Order: sequence, then C-alpha cells, then structure tokens
Amino acid sequence: MGDVMEETKAEVQDRVVHIGRVVKVVKGGRRFSFNALVVAGDGAGKVGWGLGKANEVPEAIRKASAAARKSLKVVRLEAHTIPYEVNYRYSSSRVMMLPAKDGVGIIAGGALRPVMELSGISNVVTKCHGSTNPHNVIKAAFRCIEALRTPEEVLMRRGKSTETTETEETTEREA
Repeated sequence: MGDVMEETKAEVQDRVVHIGRVVKVVKGGRRFSFNALVVAGDGAGKVGWGLGKANEVPEAIRKASAAARKSLKVVRLEAHTIPYEVNYRYSSSRVMMLPAKDGVGIIAGGALRPVMELSGISNVVTKCHGSTNPHNVIKAAFRCIEALRTPEEVLMRRGKSTETTETEETTEREA
C-alpha cells in the first residue's frame, strides 16, 4: 500500500505561479520574507493550489507545494475540454472559461495557463477581466473548476435519471 501512495505522489507535478517578497520594517531595519503560490496537478483531471510563506524562497515553495497537493480537486472533463462556458469572480478578478474544439490548444496566459495544463484540460479558451493579481485569478479559476458539473450530475441533483429523460423525449416526439 505504501508503494501505491508513492506512485500517486510521483505523478503529481508542481508549477510555481508567483513568488512575492514581503518587507516588514522593524527597529533594526527591514526584514524580508517570501510567499509562494504553487499549482499542482496530475494532468488527468486533478488540480490544486497552495500558498506557502517563509523567510527563504525554497521553504516557501515547499510549503506551498505541500498545500497544493493536499487541496487537489477533480475537474469534470469532456473530451479534453470543459463541458460548457463558465464565469466566476474572486475579489475584482473575473475569469471566463470557454470550451474549445480539438486542436485549439490552451489559450490562457498568466496564472491561468499552469492551472489548465496541470488539470488535463488541453483545449480551452480563457480570459481574465479586471485585476490580474495571481492570487485572485487562481481563486477565481478554482471557483470555475468547482462549478463544473456533468449532465448526469445535474440530472441527479434534480432527482431525475437519464432513462426517464430519454423516454420523455420519445413520447414528446410521438405526440
């Protein structure tokens, strides 16, 4: 069982999105510390993000990577793209994601590109409006990802099954 856990951890890749330097002015001068924003994913439908803070950059990245691996979420994919258009915002950052046909690729920039690449979405068009602060863009992107539902999930939430909708459609056509 230990081998299985090691294999899944090895599949997950990390990508540093942003490193910020924070300065605290004290009586003796300035104290520098760092924060790191990291996105982790397996490229097959799981992605997460993490924020780490420390006095040294490598330690901040290590903490952020551990947090990102803990927060992995499942992405509902439909033929290597998202099932439908989705828009969400976090603070003043707005993120729009549109499904794309095969061959379009990932049209995303800034903080969104690592999220799309590591989640396994290979055909998508994204756009950021408002603030492009990486922290807020990542949070808005994850709101978009969490909002995605498959048609089966929507039907189950409504209390219907796929068989009843198919028979309803055939009876409507016959009438």
